[in-house]
Amino acid sequence: MFQPARGTRDIPPEEMRKRNWVLDRIRRIFERYGFEPLGTPAFESWEMLKMKSGEDVINQIYYFKDKSDRELGLRFEWTSSLCRFVASHRELSMPFKRYAIGPVWRYEAPSEKRYREFWQADIDTVGVADQVADAEVLSAAVDCLESIGFKGFVIRLSDRRILDSLLKLVNLPHEKSLELFRAIDKLSKIGEGGVKEELKKLGVSSESSKRLLELIAVRGEPESTLKYLKPVLKDSEIGARGFSSVKSIYEYSSSFGFEQYLNIDLSLARGLDYYTGPVYEILVEGFENYGSIAGGGRYDDLIGVYGGRQSPATGISLGVDRIFSLLDERGVFKDFRLGSRIQVVFTSKKMLNAAIKVIQKLRRSGIASELDLMGRSLTRQLESADKKGVEKVVIIGERELKEGKIILRDMKTETQEILPLEDLVISLSKYAERD
Repeated sequence: MFQPARGTRDIPPEEMRKRNWVLDRIRRIFERYGFEPLGTPAFESWEMLKMKSGEDVINQIYYFKDKSDRELGLRFEWTSSLCRFVASHRELSMPFKRYAIGPVWRYEAPSEKRYREFWQADIDTVGVADQVADAEVLSAAVDCLESIGFKGFVIRLSDRRILDSLLKLVNLPHEKSLELFRAIDKLSKIGEGGVKEELKKLGVSSESSKRLLELIAVRGEPESTLKYLKPVLKDSEIGARGFSSVKSIYEYSSSFGFEQYLNIDLSLARGLDYYTGPVYEILVEGFENYGSIAGGGRYDDLIGVYGGRQSPATGISLGVDRIFSLLDERGVFKDFRLGSRIQVVFTSKKMLNAAIKVIQKLRRSGIASELDLMGRSLTRQLESADKKGVEKVVIIGERELKEGKIILRDMKTETQEILPLEDLVISLSKYAERD
């Protein structure tokens, strides 16, 4: 028998319902913040995808040639496609705020909680140089996480320019900065010893490694951390710009209402090469071993690299699969309803057409409802409804229908009442979908 390709999996209906519940709430928050949906292809030019991605990521891109020998790759995140779109649509009014939700692909070693096909929910703002745009995408991410049941977060905040200035302080060459950033970014995964080994491969002396690790160990609440950093960066123009950006995000965080979660952490670098300024990640308190569930940063040069006008841009991506696993582990879906909240059943096969007319009336009134199509007995239909967690069952019986009535059964209390058929929609109006 055929199985899903290695690193992918099927998601059965009971899991997709939970996933859709999460995605619907994320989408709602994105649109509440004024982000608009943008659709882009699942595969793009290989040359485009590998630009400014970094060696580690390039090795993870699914690469293939089509029948005309064109070199293509599956998207590994959403930012590259956004930048290509903006670069080729100069008529866009700024700021351009877009969201994208869907699967991305990376050829990584699969594990129980890591797949080669996974979902991301992404928001980006193009055209705003001020750090208010960074603060807004962080605020939207926090609201998304709160709306699906998370309460405690840690937002790790850093800036590539601060890291650049620290490299200069320990006399490390600027031309190796991207490789050094990638090594630093692995600190939480491979520890100090692992990072020292990575730095050694890049020709960094043990003394410089030690000093660099001491400098990037700076982390903590913003007020005291900024106070410590100011004199350290005073002689570095680029470091001062990074300091100013981090300070601005902190100041905006109070207005947006997420300052209590903010934590400056200079060990954060983010692995992609296109970041130019602030970078950030979000972790859930008590589940830090899962790693970040959201991450992003500013990439002011990337649209220009793709041939567009130089445009400031920033964004954040939520890791849907990791978020979903965390929610599942925390028991959020323990009592999750698997099916429709309303089911229409009938006492005999000859009542099927009458049941169809009733359920169509409910559906066209915006009330999601389900009908047994298997021709099973009334007992089996009720058992099926109970198993699915249906709340209300509409019973179509021959005697009641002759009188223009139906039976409405509450599956939780096991009580029922007889109602005039014309009152059914009003009785179930609280289950109607709202536009």
